[in-house]
Amino acid sequence: MKNRKSDARSRFRRRVFYDIVASAVITCIAEAFLVINIQMMTGFFKLSGYAGYSFSMQGGEMAAYIFVYLLIGIAVFCISFLLLQENAIGYIGEISDAMGEITDGNLSIRLDVKGDDEFSQMAERLNQMAEAVEKLMERERESERTKNELITNVAHDLRTPLTSVIGYLELLKNDAVLPAQKKQEYVCITYNKAKHLEQLIEDLFGFTKLNYGRISMNVARVDVLQLLTQLLDEFYPNFADNDMHYEIHSNEKSIPLNGDGNLLARLFENLIGNAIKYGKEGKTVNVYVRLKDQVVTICVVNYGYVIPRQELLHIFDKFYRVDQARSSSTGGTGLGLAIAKNIVELHGGTIEARSDGDGTVFEVRLRTDFDINKENFGNSLTEERTGQTE
Repeated sequence: MKNRKSDARSRFRRRVFYDIVASAVITCIAEAFLVINIQMMTGFFKLSGYAGYSFSMQGGEMAAYIFVYLLIGIAVFCISFLLLQENAIGYIGEISDAMGEITDGNLSIRLDVKGDDEFSQMAERLNQMAEAVEKLMERERESERTKNELITNVAHDLRTPLTSVIGYLELLKNDAVLPAQKKQEYVCITYNKAKHLEQLIEDLFGFTKLNYGRISMNVARVDVLQLLTQLLDEFYPNFADNDMHYEIHSNEKSIPLNGDGNLLARLFENLIGNAIKYGKEGKTVNVYVRLKDQVVTICVVNYGYVIPRQELLHIFDKFYRVDQARSSSTGGTGLGLAIAKNIVELHGGTIEARSDGDGTVFEVRLRTDFDINKENFGNSLTEERTGQTE
């Protein structure tokens, strides 16, 4: 950056120096032309016998002539220098006008970057500043919109199970002669609704912490294959309740990577739980783990409902559910996949979903050498994937 600034200043000074030299040359030529013409006029008057019209160069008149020549030279120099600087002066005017527009709130204005000097750098920085401020304001507007949307959705999702809890508790409170079996049924329903509320609140806290960067990562070496095997075993009762089974496939016996074990566990819990909820009809969940070039690819595949393409575009949005009626029959809060995406991005990876007749696939790609102090891992993974596709 310093070298670039130094080069720009050097080019600007050279350009000014060249303009000064050019103005001086123009001034010398103009002075020489004036002197030659005066001498020719003096000679013409002498030859014509008009000696009284000859220009005397004696005494004080010589000083007067020199002073006049000096004034003319200065005037010629200034005019020629200003003409040579006209483009730069006009460019400064454009920059000044653009700064005024930005001050007035017009952040869409952009300057043409002309040349390669300090003025062009100023224009480039001004464009970058306007773009950065515009993006910042857009993020602020998006944040405000997201906050309002979050409040609306939270109110909606909390109200439904809470209303059920209050309703059943009122039945238990007001009906003293309620049969024991009925009481037990109401207690079970109330308990399940309360657990649903607990899960929703936990997801909300988790999402806000992840989404707004209020969570600290404890990065350590984690064997992702062992983690997935353990999680699938823990989900065995869920598979059994839904008459489903699972298989895990890997091209390695052990795949260690850098990451936060707790966050990665939550990521894969959400994906496996999602596969069980929406893949019951397929009866099988397959997990594929592949290591290649320090990038581990994990695919969680279920064979249930095929998700339409237009819905896949929004599947990682918060509160988005494929069942647009926002039914709670699956027990989902609409935050699981949004949380999964945030966890993947915190680890510098990528996540994508695709669905067709061969199954619904959630594919996660993570670097084994993830460094929390580095950035743009997700972008580099995307570029690598694009290059492989091409």
